[in-house]
This record gives sequence, C-alpha cells and structure tokens, in this order.
Amino acid sequence: MDKLEDEVVKILLIGDATVGKTSFIDRYVKNEFRNRYKCTIGCDFMSKTVLRPGSWRSYLKLQFWDIAGQDRFPLLTRAYYRFVRGCIVMFDITKPETFKRVKMWKKSLDMNTEKDSGTRVPCILVANKADLPDHAVTYAEVDRMCQECGFSEWTMTSVKDGSMVEETISYLLDVVLHRSSFEYEPSDFDFVDREIIQLQQDQIGATTKARRYLLNMGQHTSPCCAL
Repeated sequence: MDKLEDEVVKILLIGDATVGKTSFIDRYVKNEFRNRYKCTIGCDFMSKTVLRPGSWRSYLKLQFWDIAGQDRFPLLTRAYYRFVRGCIVMFDITKPETFKRVKMWKKSLDMNTEKDSGTRVPCILVANKADLPDHAVTYAEVDRMCQECGFSEWTMTSVKDGSMVEETISYLLDVVLHRSSFEYEPSDFDFVDREIIQLQQDQIGATTKARRYLLNMGQHTSPCCAL
C-alpha cells in the first residue's frame, strides 16, 4: 500500500523581537532552550512531523515560520503569509511595549489573509515568559485585546521551562483541522497544485472541544471568545 502523503500545516509566529518566538519553536521541535538571544533576519523556518490527532497512520508536517520582529522589518511580504493555516502572535508579559504592538501584528495578519467572506486564519495570542515574576500586563487587559482583535484564544507560556508549549500547539491544530474550510484565492496557487483544503468538521463544536481540552490542562486560558 502506498504511503499516505503528509498534510502540510504552515504555522506563522509573529510579534516583537526578543519575545521568544524562536525559542518557542526550538522548545516544541527540539525540546531545547538557549539563553543566548539570536536575532532572526527576515524569516527562519523549522518543521516537525507529528501524528494527526485521532489517527494512527496519518501524519501532519508542521512548518513553523518565525518572522523577524525588528523595527527594520516592519512590513512583511505577502509571501510569508501564503498558505498560512494557523498563527501565533506572541508578546512578553514583562514588557508592556510588546503587548501594545499586538494589535498591529494581528492587523497585518488579517490584512494579508482575510478573504472576501470574512474568513480569518485561526490565531492564538500567547503571553510568553510566564515564569518571570514581574508581569506588566493584567489578565483583564489581555482579555480585552483578545476580544477586540478577534483572537481564537489566549494563553500563557514559559518557553524556558516548557510550560504550555505543547498544549498551545495542540490547541491551535485542533482549531485549524476542525474549523470551516479556509479557502485560498486562485492567485495564491501559482506554483503549487490548485487544491482547496476541505475540512469537514463544524467550526463551533470543534472550537468548543479545543477550548475544553486546553482548559483541562489546568492552566490559564482566556474565556474571552467563549461561545
């Protein structure tokens, strides 16, 4: 029997510099953490193949795109957004200036991916560095940002100790794989097969399931988008 071709899921990580995007990917893909900061120039890329949730023989190839957050890279080219199926906007909970720019990052995502139907790429807001004591942003503030910007959910992580990294990706995949189809414009398919991704689960039921899964982890997530 022929081997099933792995389904590709492109996940974009955006946010200001030094919030922990590269370290988040390193922790999830390689279970590593490096204290020394390395500046991302333009875009970095890493992948990991995982078993599809609920399956014993179907795999997903997760492609993580780590986008530079420096001020000298303010405008992301549309190429970075092509075929994105899920996104994480990250900020440092100890640095309020990184939180203030969350709205800008989410707007950039929506402007480059939202379709005429109003369909948006599923996106989680992640408050990183939860292990540090001096939190400069309150839960209420993050709740409001989640509501105003239309995030699927928000959660707190510590890339340093690994807290909620696996769970955050599992949640995002659950939403991506069980939501209504995200249809790409024909112009997006100028160098790949013109195949529309068909996802057949009901969005509302699946989103509720994903939220319940994350809440059951016993960690803080926001009820801001509760159905």
